[in-house]
Amino acid sequence: MARPLPRILSKDSAQIARLQIARSRELARTAADSATDVLHPLITISRGLRRLALAGRAKWAATPKDKRGPLLFLAAAVVMAVALMPYGPLLAAVSLMVAAAWYGRDHAPAAPEGPDPAQTERLQSLYEALVPCFSTADDPAPMYTHGGEWDAVFAEHGFDEGGRLELIVIRYPAYFPDGDPESRAGVERLLTAKAGRGREYRFTWEEEANRLTLNALAPLPTGVTAQHFVTAPGETVLGFTDPDEVQRTLPLSYGEERCDMPPVVWRTGNRSPEPHLLIMGHPGSGTSTLMRSLALQALRHGDVMIVDGGGAGDYSCLVGREGVLAVECAPAGAVTGLEWAAQETERRLIAVNQARQAGGPPPEDTTRPLWILLDRPTVFTHLAEAEHRTDPQALLQVPLRHGRAAGVTVVVAEQFDSADHLSEAVGQHARARVVLGPASPDQVAATLGAPAHTTPPDRIPPGRGYARLGSGPVHRLQVPATPDPYDEAAPEADRRAVLSLLPARTAPAEPEPPRSPEVVSPAEPADAVPADRA
Repeated sequence: MARPLPRILSKDSAQIARLQIARSRELARTAADSATDVLHPLITISRGLRRLALAGRAKWAATPKDKRGPLLFLAAAVVMAVALMPYGPLLAAVSLMVAAAWYGRDHAPAAPEGPDPAQTERLQSLYEALVPCFSTADDPAPMYTHGGEWDAVFAEHGFDEGGRLELIVIRYPAYFPDGDPESRAGVERLLTAKAGRGREYRFTWEEEANRLTLNALAPLPTGVTAQHFVTAPGETVLGFTDPDEVQRTLPLSYGEERCDMPPVVWRTGNRSPEPHLLIMGHPGSGTSTLMRSLALQALRHGDVMIVDGGGAGDYSCLVGREGVLAVECAPAGAVTGLEWAAQETERRLIAVNQARQAGGPPPEDTTRPLWILLDRPTVFTHLAEAEHRTDPQALLQVPLRHGRAAGVTVVVAEQFDSADHLSEAVGQHARARVVLGPASPDQVAATLGAPAHTTPPDRIPPGRGYARLGSGPVHRLQVPATPDPYDEAAPEADRRAVLSLLPARTAPAEPEPPRSPEVVSPAEPADAVPADRA
């Protein structure tokens, strides 16, 4: 029987495999180092005995045959004399072990300490480039001077196999304004250019110790598809980040492979400090991909209502599915759906309050999570202003303010060119933030409330960006691939993965509707809401 051909790994699979191999090598190297430290004396004596045996064998082979007999007689006499002496065998064994330990020493020349000439030249060039940044004319004892020594200010440094700088710890003078974003940005741009473009770097400023650490980061894998993530109710996976950023990993399926990756987990519910999410990006940056990923995860434990201001039919695959209350693409349907969401939030608040006053548990119809997903709501804002209608964003005031207590989660995705038209309530209550796609440092800092401590990559794949949950740290983020399953341009494997996660239809399957807002949106928005939810 013919053997099956090996599966060819893709670029993302190779990246995941390299991460797993690197971790395995690190664990194996640590275990080997520990075993070597414990067994070092035994290893040295064994090596010495082997060398003594080889030396004796070579001596015997070099001895002429006519002299081997007297040599054997002399060796036997020596053994007999040692055996008859008091403590002779013990002294002989000790002497043999001492000789073996001496001959078993590692005679290999020690590895040269410090960088090689090429690395020294690069470090000196970097030092000279930093002189204008970290020196002033009135400093009596400057740390950085033209022609100075780099080893006085570079506490640590490391190079990869290709000779490129991957780690450096820089000491800088205390008078450098390390709290000024402009000064920091200038130093970071210089280090990025000198360390080599085409990679991502993380900058860590230690103001108390006056130290700056630069680390070269490995690219995040982009081929993780949508799947059932191992999370608890109330936990949602936004994407994946660096291993040293979070203290948790999730088991993932990548084709036929299994791997563990560190996720960025967003917690919702009545105990979440950041119950609502704002996603910002440019066209094609992956905001709709993240919205679909959130919808598929939310449908496992709750109900979802989607308001699609783009009108491109990106969520038509969810129409008529179990748990999907409505997919609105028209202004009238959006207003009707959000009015119902506001009334439902108030109803839940009243029911929960009455249950608490009576000392009982909350009703079952208030414990099931309700998700309101709005993609580009500012489109309806422009139409409402032109037609003098109600702005759908004005109806988000109640779900945003009281959603945490009522089990209602609001997710808003918008583009940067329309960020000024977002309502004040969205900016005030949506404290979990995500920025996707190419964005300037000012846009990232304005959206997240803090600058990113890494440089953006040269080529930004869809779904790549940054995430920050409330006042927490800024994480690099790669969103799982969740394309529209009806998009024929998407990879077949990714589309199949999304189709396998879709809930069952609440009505018999019908031919797929064409991609138009009039068909994607229900004809009567009020009918899209079940009677027990109204």
